[in-house]
Amino acid sequence: MKVRTAAAKLLADLLRQQGSLASLLPDYQSRVPERDAPLLQELTYGTCRWYPRLTAYLGQLLDKPLKPKDGDVQALLLLGLYQQLYTRIPDHAAIGATVESTRELKKPWAKGLVNGVLRRFQREREALDGALANDDRFITAHPNWLLKRLRHHWPEQAEAVVAADNGHPPLTLRVNPAYAAREDYLAQLREQDIEASLTPFSPVGITLQTPCQVTALPGFEDGGVSVQDEAAQLSAELLELAPGQRVLDACSAPGGKTGHILETEPGLAEVVALDSDARRLNRVQENLDRLRKQATLRCGDAGQPDQWWDGTAFDRILLDAPCSATGIIRRQPDIKVLRSAADIDRLSALQGRLLNALWSTLKPGGVLVYATCSILPEENTRVVEAFVQQHPDARCDTLEVDWGLTQPCGRQLLPQDNGHDGFYYARLRKIGEKNHSV
Repeated sequence: MKVRTAAAKLLADLLRQQGSLASLLPDYQSRVPERDAPLLQELTYGTCRWYPRLTAYLGQLLDKPLKPKDGDVQALLLLGLYQQLYTRIPDHAAIGATVESTRELKKPWAKGLVNGVLRRFQREREALDGALANDDRFITAHPNWLLKRLRHHWPEQAEAVVAADNGHPPLTLRVNPAYAAREDYLAQLREQDIEASLTPFSPVGITLQTPCQVTALPGFEDGGVSVQDEAAQLSAELLELAPGQRVLDACSAPGGKTGHILETEPGLAEVVALDSDARRLNRVQENLDRLRKQATLRCGDAGQPDQWWDGTAFDRILLDAPCSATGIIRRQPDIKVLRSAADIDRLSALQGRLLNALWSTLKPGGVLVYATCSILPEENTRVVEAFVQQHPDARCDTLEVDWGLTQPCGRQLLPQDNGHDGFYYARLRKIGEKNHSV
């Protein structure tokens, strides 16, 4: 299959809500020549990153919307616009190859349409830019529902958040302290002419100046270093880990935080890694194998402890809850395509259900860290505030840290250009017989 045909089919699946970039891309990459796999990723990720802007252009260029059954043709048009706007592919080559894909899609009738629209864009781009100059969706490349919420919740930071979302994420590493101090590992990188810098907030983080193949990094195959954003690295320290504790990492896949917990405190009694998807637990095991660490893997719904819990309470729980992922749009740009305002209420209800269910598995005096990669208060502080109001035995700690923005409960990190992702953390302490005075 030609690469643009594969990209159009993948994007059509995405537009029909039949998967995500992460779930669809590996299959489609297997259908194109190996040399084209990186281009397929570039075309699909890039088109999603600029999807709101590209659809605004397309609305001006089409006399009438395409029928739902022609989602692959719509995807092909978006791909053609993306190539002209954001790649180094010469326009004539991009247009020619994109038009040719109509045949492989078995839609030869669309050849003239695709050719006409893409060449009209070449001729009329300046006029189109003028016509869309006051369209917020076009200007920001964000869906209107999300832009409205960003401006409401973060009026002073919204512009910077939009810019970070539209950029490319940095590659940040977590250094295993048992392998090397991060300053020593930084020196190893520089010996190999890999420029990098220490992260400002995580004590084990290093950000590379230019992303590279991680398997070529010193110590990677031996578990000395892992890929993990700086914001995600903050969870282990918040858990206040100590020897002998039993720890639950709920919603653990793909296992980055599980590994970090084990690296941070080697003397833990047990770490249970829970996830509702058995296939994703395989990824957790693969990551633990590389790190040469062991955990108890359990498959089950965190909201239904009777499925998987053995009745022995946990000293520490990390709940990295399913969320809108609005803090990591630069890593998952299909969020601009897949998410809607209606998802937020559904997700906040799910988050509250998980928090309520897991609380019963926590020991008195124990700590639960609630985390999301969302930047919307509806999924973050409001969920925790409601929980604390409903549970007299729950106290939300004031986090004495130098990162993030203070919230009524917890702290909020917003995505930073060349810095950490957007993330939220709250630490809840279970008041019981062990600490009445807390």
